[in-house]
Amino acid sequence: MPHCGFCAKEMPTLGGVRKHIAGRPDCRRQWELLVENQNDIGAPRLGTSNQADTNTDSHTDSYSPHRCSRSESSNPDADIPAAPKHRRVTIEEVEDEDHARYFEQCVGAGQTLHEGQTGFERFQQYKECMGEDKWAPFNDGEEWGLAEWLVKNLGQTRTDKFLKLPINLSFLQKVDELPHAAAWSCKKVKVQGNKTDEKGQTLHEEVEVWMRDPVECVKDLIGNPLFRDHMVYAPAQAYRDPAGLHRVIDDMWTADWWCDKQKLLPKGATIAPIILASDKTCLSQFRGDKSAWPVYLTIGNIAKEKRRQTSARATVLIGYLPTGKLDCFTSDARSLAGYRLFHHCMSLLLEPLVAAGRNGVEMVCADSVIRQVFPILAAYVADFLEQCLVACCKENWCPKCLVAADERGDPLTSLMRDPEVTKDILEKQKNGQHPIQFDDNGLCAVFNPFWANLPHTDIFLAFTPDLLHQVHKGVFKDHLVKWCLEIASEDEMDSCFKVMPDYPGLRHFKKGISTVRQWTGTEHKEMQCVFIGLLAAILDFSYYAQLRMHTVDSLDGLESALAVFHANKDILQELEVRDHFNIPKLHQISHFVKSITLFGSTDGFNTELPEHLHIDFAKDAYRASNKRDYEEQMALWLQWQEAVFLRTSSHTDPNCRHDLDSDSDAEIEELRSAAPTNASPSLPIDVVHVLAKTPAHPRQSVDHLITAHGATMFLPALKSFLHEHVPHNNIIPGPHDRFDVYRQVIIVTPPDPRASDSPTRLRIRATPEVQPGPGRKPGTSTRFDMALISDGVRTSNLRTFEGVRVAQVCVIFNLPRQFQVGSGPLAYVEWFTPLREPDPFCGLRQVSCSTRQLQRNAAVIHLDKIVHLCHLIPKLGPSVDPGWTSCYYRQLLLYIVLVPATPSM
Repeated sequence: MPHCGFCAKEMPTLGGVRKHIAGRPDCRRQWELLVENQNDIGAPRLGTSNQADTNTDSHTDSYSPHRCSRSESSNPDADIPAAPKHRRVTIEEVEDEDHARYFEQCVGAGQTLHEGQTGFERFQQYKECMGEDKWAPFNDGEEWGLAEWLVKNLGQTRTDKFLKLPINLSFLQKVDELPHAAAWSCKKVKVQGNKTDEKGQTLHEEVEVWMRDPVECVKDLIGNPLFRDHMVYAPAQAYRDPAGLHRVIDDMWTADWWCDKQKLLPKGATIAPIILASDKTCLSQFRGDKSAWPVYLTIGNIAKEKRRQTSARATVLIGYLPTGKLDCFTSDARSLAGYRLFHHCMSLLLEPLVAAGRNGVEMVCADSVIRQVFPILAAYVADFLEQCLVACCKENWCPKCLVAADERGDPLTSLMRDPEVTKDILEKQKNGQHPIQFDDNGLCAVFNPFWANLPHTDIFLAFTPDLLHQVHKGVFKDHLVKWCLEIASEDEMDSCFKVMPDYPGLRHFKKGISTVRQWTGTEHKEMQCVFIGLLAAILDFSYYAQLRMHTVDSLDGLESALAVFHANKDILQELEVRDHFNIPKLHQISHFVKSITLFGSTDGFNTELPEHLHIDFAKDAYRASNKRDYEEQMALWLQWQEAVFLRTSSHTDPNCRHDLDSDSDAEIEELRSAAPTNASPSLPIDVVHVLAKTPAHPRQSVDHLITAHGATMFLPALKSFLHEHVPHNNIIPGPHDRFDVYRQVIIVTPPDPRASDSPTRLRIRATPEVQPGPGRKPGTSTRFDMALISDGVRTSNLRTFEGVRVAQVCVIFNLPRQFQVGSGPLAYVEWFTPLREPDPFCGLRQVSCSTRQLQRNAAVIHLDKIVHLCHLIPKLGPSVDPGWTSCYYRQLLLYIVLVPATPSM
């Protein structure tokens, strides 16, 4: 099991060890000392336990979520006794006990057969045998660089024009010689219509299906050494405690589906959970009707953080489905014909998975070890209409269960669709028996669904939650926002959004929301951040559904939030906003908990990824073609792109990553170097407060702080601070003193695995108003952000409001030289009242401006007392004056605390 060589903490992946070293100051310093003292060592050796032994028998009794490579089996720590077989646990992180994880192995999964060579290794060996240098078939690095630039940046037409120049370089021929992923092939499908021409002959249409062998694509993914540190070959159950009482679900290998399927396969089998995604997209812009229907494939063995990175190419394109108009059919038969054509083409595309899923295929994995791999279709990512298409059901039915059409708005537990039963019903319908279940189940006459012969596949359970279309755009934008607009009117809602105070990183809809015509998933999320404060609508479900790590408590919270909505939805009928709630997307979110339990958190299956992949695999490929017979040109262009990517990757040794394998880690190190060196110990060392190297406004007078920053109590607050922290100081600050002032402070906190895998950067501003400059240079309004201030020792991860108080940060400054006594940067803040109990209706806490002797209650504090940014929003009355602005509300009304964190707060 990989572990840190400095503190001996174990983690599932080598990449996790590198991130741990980068994020933990003690280990980071020891790593730097090691590099300084031993110039021949680029990075510390990452230790592994005997669980990485490549012996087949030892794999039966050992467990590593991310299986180590063969080179790590020679670790001298192999003599350490193994943990008991019934409960072998490893610790991922222990700095925060809430995030520590313990794993229980699935015995007999992911066994190795023998050693092998990855495609990268075979390519290097071939070049050595042929006596070629590393740039072959190119003459040198410059020629390779030019070819790489041509393929990545120019389409085929422009590339051909370039190659016609007198230099006459045959770049593309050499690119064709490079190794590439699975080859493309084309199959023509003749579609017989039901319309006839003038001669009485039946019309037909010939379409093309461009495809690649999905089994070969799985081989390329599972054998890619670039994913070695992010690859899992065996499932396990993760827990928050060593007793195994509090389960954690995040990645696919920690959920139930993999463990359940593992029991149905031979001992030692390795499952490659296939995740498919398909989505029809438009290719032409402004004119034309060109479209493509890409089908994408990835495997659940790769960590979801890596799968979400489009640049990592962990998701590959395996085919283009035909998008013909099927004019050979009449209008009433065209829809059903499209259903059947889709399933026929998908059957052709996925045919190799049938035998491979039943018998397994020996594959060289990323750790250069051969395993018997069973590629099994596990999940299908698609929007609602495409889910109905795959499920062979009508579009007004649920593709997962048999809920009645008039009961979709009720919190019922309906019978799930069964693949075997559905196939039997379709077969009877095909034979003319007309079973009553055909209409009762809302089926379409697709007699040969593509999933019928796929082994170990339940296509109805395979449909995963779709946050983009079901939650953000569906339930929230298309329904909840619409209902609220009907209740409060567009003008009233726009006024509410306009008066929302500014907040770093939060979009301010200064013109309201009614004027926005084109909404994206990002805008939906930005509107949700303040929507709860506007009408106290229950959006807990949306936030729980977006968590990247789930526990029993979060899943209970997910169900509870939905139950609360159903318990209170009748008010919408009383207000005559809705007559019924038989809404398909509202019903679909009732399946979220089951899907998360089976396949892991929703961020691993969101349809936002295919939407991004369309850019690389469809739109850019189409633009690179000459727009005629574009599918073939798109396939060739993508093959060139993959060949260049693989060639570039082959020059990168995955073992030599002295940057600790994380751009964000390098950024954090840069932030650490700029952090104050004499911070007080009120916060753990892993929280960093970052200031600019030089103050933006040096030597500012007290009068300026009072007039520009509104710091009317600056001198009394500073005197109190010096009296408390520097009791022996005899110098009294006065109007003649000048202070170096900063614009902002950035607080960097460790990542919260429930919400993000990257460190959080909180920007707290204290900038006065800037008047418009000459010409068209605009000015800026005052920005004095709100923050939570610690009154004692706090942990880095803010979970509760205990021990904190809300304040407005007005000035960030350094003391003049005559007062500097090692106190470090300071902040002048103006307090709000202590937090009140949560509001019984919206659950938010209220505060108001705190005063003392008719003056603002202010104080000067150490900068590192600021623990978190917070958002204060006005407690709006029954109506909003359209003339009021966010700045006006900042001075007058009560506030509700809204901290950007997980719903568990």
